[in-house]
Amino acid sequence: MDRLRIFTTGGTIDKVYFDARSTYQVGPPHIIEMLKGLPVTLDYQVTSLMKKDSLEITDEDRTLIVRSVAGAAESRVVITHGTDTMTMTADALLDDRTAIEGRTVVLTGALQPAAFRDSDAYFNVGAAIAAAQTLPPGVYIAMNGRVFHGGRVRKDPATNCFVDC
Repeated sequence: MDRLRIFTTGGTIDKVYFDARSTYQVGPPHIIEMLKGLPVTLDYQVTSLMKKDSLEITDEDRTLIVRSVAGAAESRVVITHGTDTMTMTADALLDDRTAIEGRTVVLTGALQPAAFRDSDAYFNVGAAIAAAQTLPPGVYIAMNGRVFHGGRVRKDPATNCFVDC
């Protein structure tokens, strides 16, 4: 398999807790440490695009994400993203067919920071990496033990899970 490109944007997966402030802030991309600590043998490159909560991601930020995917040499891409607006970024990628042409793009994130013991981050990242290697070109979201087609998924606030729509 060709090298996998991983773009990070922030979100809960990268949040860290500051006791002095009693709040979370988006920290450095946690996926770098996640993959270093595992026996991952695939060739990958991590590029941090931003460090934002997904509620703070703007249309300009989505344009940067789309352009970064379009400019990537790799045809297999994983994007870590906050869950609240992940579907909006998937829609932006789908709106620019030239950016995703011939590429498999999988967005993923976490409902708990990766630094937490009970976080779903490792599971979701693993699913996204496997999906990026095996699915045909398109845009997907890997969350909650499932892989969804981008544009046909939403986050259900009542269950805090992703569901087909």
